Amino acid sequence: MTTVLEALNQALHTAMQADERIYMLGEDLLDPYGGAFKVTRGLSSQFPDRVLTSPISEAGIVGAAGGMALRGLRPVVEIMFGDFTTLIADQLINSLTKFRWMYNDQVEVPLVVRTPMGGRRGYGPTHSQTLEKHFLGTPGLRVLAPCALGDPGKLLAQAIQEDHQPVLFIENKLLYLKKVNDPAILDDFTLTEISTAGSYAPSYRLPLHGAPPPQLTIACYGYMAGLALEAARRLAYEKEIFCELIVPTQLAPFELDPVVESAGRTGRLLAVEEGAAALGWGAEVIARTAEETGGSLKACRRLAAADLPVPASMPMENEILPDVNAIMQSAESMV
Repeated sequence: MTTVLEALNQALHTAMQADERIYMLGEDLLDPYGGAFKVTRGLSSQFPDRVLTSPISEAGIVGAAGGMALRGLRPVVEIMFGDFTTLIADQLINSLTKFRWMYNDQVEVPLVVRTPMGGRRGYGPTHSQTLEKHFLGTPGLRVLAPCALGDPGKLLAQAIQEDHQPVLFIENKLLYLKKVNDPAILDDFTLTEISTAGSYAPSYRLPLHGAPPPQLTIACYGYMAGLALEAARRLAYEKEIFCELIVPTQLAPFELDPVVESAGRTGRLLAVEEGAAALGWGAEVIARTAEETGGSLKACRRLAAADLPVPASMPMENEILPDVNAIMQSAESMV
């Protein structure tokens, strides 16, 4: 069974084989190391002229890749840790995402920036953060977050081959070794892929097999989807609380319809994310869903990390990050 890491790696190999305009840039990408998390393993051996290992300058890497994109290439950048995306904010927010409008649609910037994000590995406060919320809402920037549902490799391939705007592709570290569509995870659920107009990135709806109508919608993404599925299973069997999960793979521009449709039926919405709670993705999901449903929600709640730096101590790290028990407790408090 394919893991998320294998799916992403194969997608890169296939895309680079099919299109000579695709280049890979980043730190320590060359074999035998093959990147810090091995997503790029084998690429430099197969495409030695198109895998460019770089100095330690995230701003420089993305600036150079942006120039390549403007000249008709399709560069893919790996930022070794998602924490370092703060160093490319100027390129993404102030420059590359603006060029389409500044030059009256005469240029395209087909650039994909991939990066591992998230904690639960004991890497400490500067290598464990979940920072994508700082990029959400940037006009012209698509933010994608694969999960272990559907086909994460296809999502990456489409971002590289089909998109004409900058893409920030968020890969949670703990997802890499998760099996794609693992029957052990999905056996109790019905998985439906939902396509939305104007986006190749699907959302997924997961109600429990044969259960009564769901009482609660849980919106989540990335690694949190697996934790929410386990929580939903336990809530059903232990508490007779029935949930429906909505898992988007596009965080921005946000595709709201699947969440609104589900929450409109259940009347309750729990938004779950790994990033710090303040001013986060979940707050936007709840606010916009409340607006779209005309205030008909009976209950809504955010669950996220504590507003603290991520500790290096793993027991302390586990205390501040949301887990299965926290999801269950939040759900119980709403029904």
